[in-house]
Amino acid sequence: MNRTLSSRKIAILVENLYQDQELWYPYYRFKEEGAEVVLVGPEKGTYTSKYGYPATADTAAGDIGPEELDAIIIPGGYAPDHMRRHEAMVSLVKGVSQQGKVVAAICHAGWMLSSADVIRGKTVTGFFAIKDDLINAGADYVDEEVVVDGNIITSRKPDDLPAFCRAIIEALG
Repeated sequence: MNRTLSSRKIAILVENLYQDQELWYPYYRFKEEGAEVVLVGPEKGTYTSKYGYPATADTAAGDIGPEELDAIIIPGGYAPDHMRRHEAMVSLVKGVSQQGKVVAAICHAGWMLSSADVIRGKTVTGFFAIKDDLINAGADYVDEEVVVDGNIITSRKPDDLPAFCRAIIEALG
């Protein structure tokens, strides 16, 4: 079995109203590749998806540092709007990005990239409804299934998850 990410630690952010597929598809996909995958919330505890499915954060954002991670993945849904209200979550995203490590965001997760101020001058994509937010954060918006600009990887919607995960695996491999 090819376990290309066996030495990697990946955080997936979680908050209430996360988009189910955008959290669980990468969670299991990267476990399958051998990565250590941790769910990180504002606090250690259980959060509920848009469709009522629970996810329990292994740790709080304030209890993990960017130096411990190889990548951070931000699922969409309405969770990113809740995530960016917590300075520890925004700081973690900013710290991972400043270290040149993979920061991957799908759908509405571009809100977190905007709040962390990590997309200024970058080419990104995201759900079309947040196009203006991404542009106002200094990014160049394109409508493509996956966009890689340096350490920033972005996608638009659940249908883009296969390309999104392939790009993350390639960046970490």
